[in-house]
Amino acid sequence: MEQSAKQNSRIEMVDALRGFSVMAIIMVHNLEHFIFPVYPEGGPAWLDALDSGVFCVVFSLFAGKAYAIFALLFGFTFYLQSNNARRRGLDFGYRFLWRLVLLAGFATLNAAFFPAGDVLLLFAVVGIVLFVVRNWSDRGVLVAAVFFLLQPVEWGHYVAWLIDSAHRLPDLGVDAMYAAVAEVTKTGDFASFIATNIGLGQKASLLWAVNAGRFCQTAGLFLLGFYLGRKQMFAATDTNLRRLVGLLVVSALAFAPLYSLRDLAMGVEPMVRQTVGTALDMWQKLAFAFVLVASFAILFRNRGFARAVGGLRYYGRMSLTNYISQSVVGAALYFPFGLYLAPHCGYALSLLVGIVVFVAQVWVCKWWLSAHRQGPLEGLWHRWTWLGGDDGRSQAR
Repeated sequence: MEQSAKQNSRIEMVDALRGFSVMAIIMVHNLEHFIFPVYPEGGPAWLDALDSGVFCVVFSLFAGKAYAIFALLFGFTFYLQSNNARRRGLDFGYRFLWRLVLLAGFATLNAAFFPAGDVLLLFAVVGIVLFVVRNWSDRGVLVAAVFFLLQPVEWGHYVAWLIDSAHRLPDLGVDAMYAAVAEVTKTGDFASFIATNIGLGQKASLLWAVNAGRFCQTAGLFLLGFYLGRKQMFAATDTNLRRLVGLLVVSALAFAPLYSLRDLAMGVEPMVRQTVGTALDMWQKLAFAFVLVASFAILFRNRGFARAVGGLRYYGRMSLTNYISQSVVGAALYFPFGLYLAPHCGYALSLLVGIVVFVAQVWVCKWWLSAHRQGPLEGLWHRWTWLGGDDGRSQAR
């Protein structure tokens, strides 16, 4: 019974942390108008100051960090699924490959309403690394995670540039692609908007991820989440509490120098910005993401805090549904084919809109989960994953 209680506590904390990451993503996306940079012009000075403050706070806290947490928990979820299958004598690997194909379908659905392309498609592609390492030793998984998180491609380009000053990153034409997608968005033609997002938008997103170092970072985070699951790092034990405190301290101490080094790298030669600067930018964001993860996990042990953020558990259990539905709602609110609120919403008002949407989604999650085991899209994903197979529920005790 004690072990079961610890297991339930761990899952609840992870659900709440996942909910926190999706909540943070929706706040960032609202400030960005879902990658539709149209804002009010000529506002009063006090409102400009407020907008600037809101932008700095939200992006400093969440931009790049919420994504990292989301990716980390993707790897942790793979551990839970593969471990559950292993207990029943099954290899979850091939089911997982099929699950990634389904994820690409969900990515297409989300991308239809999100002009910049969808990160879920990147997850579907990079997720293959979890299949490859699923039977590796813990040490092997950790070494692979560290290797990817070191951003070897960026450092490889940097060394190549040091050897040959003519070396450049490949021009993948991403800026032109995004400009074309933006022009279609401005027309307000809904059918063209959907078709362009699914095609050109998704292509632009994947190619942007190449030069932005996201492929390696995502692979490293997936593997790290998988490793943390194996090591039971989210279990509510005294040993893990000490580890979390240590992680918090180390990450907090690492953040400031990494941030400073990143600023130095961003102020020099373009090739240094695109290589060393990219690596350092990801490292400083990752350090801050670990500060958020460790702080959240430590605070969640406090019953008062756990109750205060209880709604995030429901939100996290329906993370796929919430992630996709917020894109649909955002498109309807901000884009020309919808209410076209973008020219009327500065950063402060956009944040307020995001909070309202989030609160409404939490209410829907509580209502839905009062009668269902999973969210609607989560349920589909689960059932389609196990088509023709046993998902283990029939053996539940």
